[in-house]
Amino acid sequence: MSKYKGKKILVVGFGRSGVAVARYMTKQGARVTVTDMKQKSELSDSVAACADLKVEYELGRHSSKSFLTSDLIVVSPGVALNIKPLEEARAAGIPMTNEIELAACALKEPLVAITGTNGKTTTTAMIGEMFRADGKKVYVGGNIGTPLLDYITAGGGADVVVAELSSFQLELTQRLIPAVAVFTNLEPDHLDRYPDMETYTKAKKRLLVACDKNSFVVLNRDCANISKFAAENPGKLIWFTKNDPMKSSSEFAEKFTGIYYKRQARQLVARITGREEVYDLSQFRLYGDHNRENLMSAICAARAMGVSHKAVQSVINSFKGVAHRLEFIRKKDGVYFFNDSKATNVMSVQRSLSSFSNPIILLAGGRDKGMDYAPLAPLIREKVKILILIGEAKEKINRAVGDYTETYLVGTFEEAILLAYQKSRNGDIILLSPGCASYDMFRNYEERGDYFKKFVNQL
Repeated sequence: MSKYKGKKILVVGFGRSGVAVARYMTKQGARVTVTDMKQKSELSDSVAACADLKVEYELGRHSSKSFLTSDLIVVSPGVALNIKPLEEARAAGIPMTNEIELAACALKEPLVAITGTNGKTTTTAMIGEMFRADGKKVYVGGNIGTPLLDYITAGGGADVVVAELSSFQLELTQRLIPAVAVFTNLEPDHLDRYPDMETYTKAKKRLLVACDKNSFVVLNRDCANISKFAAENPGKLIWFTKNDPMKSSSEFAEKFTGIYYKRQARQLVARITGREEVYDLSQFRLYGDHNRENLMSAICAARAMGVSHKAVQSVINSFKGVAHRLEFIRKKDGVYFFNDSKATNVMSVQRSLSSFSNPIILLAGGRDKGMDYAPLAPLIREKVKILILIGEAKEKINRAVGDYTETYLVGTFEEAILLAYQKSRNGDIILLSPGCASYDMFRNYEERGDYFKKFVNQL
């Protein structure tokens, strides 16, 4: 009998994660109530997905009574933990968890978990493809789009589970023990939710704390904020770096386990399995140093879990990238269009701008996340021919970097695309890389990117 049978479960937040929890808990025989500050009309997709379930709804508001009379509260990642009803429930001793923790408690298969500020989704997708190329059954989920709990509800059956985990998803985890934990990088982000970088880092570090002595821990040697994690690493450390470790201190070179980039040879050299391996990058299709970092971290995870060299190389040769991450859309009249809607922070925009040598017309803006946009100034001065700003953050971005190139502030998304196209010339790159959240105009970054692609393809 399920331990949740007959229990009063409150699901806070009714996005993908909330739907997954509602489905799982009703299957467990729980009495489920879903609450969300959005109105029912705004949650039509979620309501439709649970039409066959016996669920109570409390939409458009949060009732303190519902929180205080629950046996368990399951908080969706988009809900901040400091909202008043949750603080009241916490003070009353009501237990809280989240979808990832529920899945982790039920998961029997080894888990490869990926977190970081940028590169998580591309890394996660590549790892999944490497397992598939090696003939393994793999479930890829988490923040990449498919809740882990859906996998549990469906009965499992994979050889390995690969999950992208955001800081929001890690906040309430307690019993998550990954076989591999990958940390891509750590830069300022979500400072509209976290009071400072230290708090944001602490949330990310929960994945490190979750590791045990049998866990492989993959760290970015070139990211100062991540390389510090090595001092607290409880597991088996694997590094990835753009720099040849043999040119570092003799002690580090002697102990080096991991992978590095040989730029002139366009090769990756790995020392992960006890012998040196070389991977050829001549057919690797993704733009930018950051995508080579993503690839290196993926190889570390895959090889640590026994994926063959042949399978890894086949994915290097064939992987086309994922939607909304420096995604090439089309070439029209000599102008290249790229969709980088997933670039929702400053560091991500910096990496995208650094990936190109052609003149760039940059479309940026959206809902601000407490970002400092000033670090974009050098790259905007060097690489951006025209800057077109939209959304709630356009004035703030303009004050920070608008003087470094020809800049326009426009009212609509459509106006921004048309202006960019009108101003473009042969060889230019029109790049949507917002540096902001999408919620002022769209439901999520996917909808923003899909709309951009549709509009561009109709030009």
